[in-house]
Amino acid sequence: MSDAMTSSDEAVIAAQLGRAPRGVHAIGHRCPCGNPDVVATEPRLPNGTPFPTTYYLTCPRVNSKIGTLEASGLMKQMQDRLGTDPELAAAYRAAHEAYLADRAAIGAAGGFDVPEIEGISAGGMPDRVKCLHVLAGHALAAGPGVNPLGDEVLEILGDWWAKGPCVAPAGDE
Repeated sequence: MSDAMTSSDEAVIAAQLGRAPRGVHAIGHRCPCGNPDVVATEPRLPNGTPFPTTYYLTCPRVNSKIGTLEASGLMKQMQDRLGTDPELAAAYRAAHEAYLADRAAIGAAGGFDVPEIEGISAGGMPDRVKCLHVLAGHALAAGPGVNPLGDEVLEILGDWWAKGPCVAPAGDE
């Protein structure tokens, strides 16, 4: 987890999502443009709903690009590789465990008990590839080398931020 959410961050995230952010524990990662692009989310939303997506990707530009990757069949290719590459499968299982540990730390910090999602990470981990958005968000928040498939997604995406911020930072016109 990167840093606490400021009111400016909250405004940017609301603009990115088109709604107020919910259950944000901290900024999970900042885009090179300076905007938050991943939030670390509490394991239970304010309305009481269990929320297993600890790292939520907020940047609409990168979300759109990842949607295109998902439509291309990349998830199936990655899923097939998990079945034939024991090293990749082991690294992906370790990513799952790291994700669960991060969620547990956030839960402990916030006093959350969420047995409904115990042992469930996100994105299909540890055995499936179900959501590239989650894998990329985890890779951004955790840094390189933690989620191998998330790292691959980020490598394929390239410099999505190169055209500048996806939304104007708070206070800018």
